[in-house]
Amino acid sequence: MHRITLANLDVRPRPGNRRQGWLLAGPRPIKVALGRGGIKANKREGDGATPAGRYRLVRLWWRADRTPRPQTMLPARPITAADGWCEDPSDRRYNRPIRMSPGQPGDRLRRTDALYDLIIEIDHNQRPRVTGRGSAVFIHVARTDMTPTAGCVSMAASTLRQLLAHLGPNTTVTIHG
Repeated sequence: MHRITLANLDVRPRPGNRRQGWLLAGPRPIKVALGRGGIKANKREGDGATPAGRYRLVRLWWRADRTPRPQTMLPARPITAADGWCEDPSDRRYNRPIRMSPGQPGDRLRRTDALYDLIIEIDHNQRPRVTGRGSAVFIHVARTDMTPTAGCVSMAASTLRQLLAHLGPNTTVTIHG
């Protein structure tokens, strides 16, 4: 059976509510939560905004201890207890995955809630990395009430799992402000 790979995902804010939006996957609209700061072209670390732009999907991170590996054509990596993301603009590893020791500050990828059970890493602020332009911007699982994220795009877990089957290394996401 041949799976259709989507070339591009489009994210647009919902009229009247800049903290929610629609992700268009081909003809299918998917309800998403956006950053508490809405979508901004000039993303800054800590502003809570989802960055406008066109980004490449880098890889899937998933909680192998909670869920089987989803079907996807993206490179995939299981999340371990030591996996985190550097959000410190003064650190040379800024906006990169890091190994974290217990108690170390930073964005842990292994969370007690389910928000990071499935994470699609996008290449926002990676080439080149610019200090303070934002880090740890992902597509991930939404809260059940679709409350805003800290700057990511999130959706229902079941929807994200279905979408993953149509994503590959050549898929991009365009976030429109």
